[in-house]
Amino acid sequence: MSLPELSGRCAVVTGASRGIGAALAEHFRAAGMNLGLCSRSAPALPEGEHVVSRELDVSDEAAVEAFTSEVVARFGAIDLWVNNAGVLEPIAPLRDVAIEDFRRHIDVNLTGVFLGSRCYVRHVRSREGRGVLINVSSGAAWKPYRGWATYCAGKAGVERLTQVVAEEEADSGLRAYSVAPGVVDTAMQELIRACDLDQFPDVERFHALKADDGFNSGELVARHFLAIAFDPQARPSDVVTEVPFEGG
Repeated sequence: MSLPELSGRCAVVTGASRGIGAALAEHFRAAGMNLGLCSRSAPALPEGEHVVSRELDVSDEAAVEAFTSEVVARFGAIDLWVNNAGVLEPIAPLRDVAIEDFRRHIDVNLTGVFLGSRCYVRHVRSREGRGVLINVSSGAAWKPYRGWATYCAGKAGVERLTQVVAEEEADSGLRAYSVAPGVVDTAMQELIRACDLDQFPDVERFHALKADDGFNSGELVARHFLAIAFDPQARPSDVVTEVPFEGG
């Protein structure tokens, strides 16, 4: 990977409190980038000279728009925006999913991506220069898992939304990608492994991944995202792409 100097460039990461989001924040900052971080709980990096750090709900339109304006006012052009915020629950057969749980899930995993993407599209069109949007997807977008009807539906929606954004914004200097990071051993994976077979019949696959250490690291995902954004030789040919397994 051959990256230009990243010092002074700006990235936004949603869902930046832990797991992949925290790894992105830490790696991007180590590369010298200014950061806008937001999540429902405190982001992994505190407020500072090079970090705008805010607690907010990504499905709150006014809060996301205000956060975007604050980051732009502090750092100027946002070069990379990563919509990472997401939840996994409810985990249950569709017949047992409550409508309130389904709506809340879609509000975070799809509406949150819509709002973040819209803010970034508008920002890129308001200024000169290019930008990169990465919406974090999952293999669940194209593979059905019993017990994950809500999660699969939301991630499939993220992929198609991203494809439409890429088409609509081709003339604006924006590149948009839906990226599946592979399996990273986060708190979400702990939640999956705690499920019983009636709740999530495919749980044994994830126990096997743990036993075989079949995970990508957060650092690998962060490096891959930076390459997508800033290394011309690493640009994916398709909008929908994935991080390769580092142990493969």
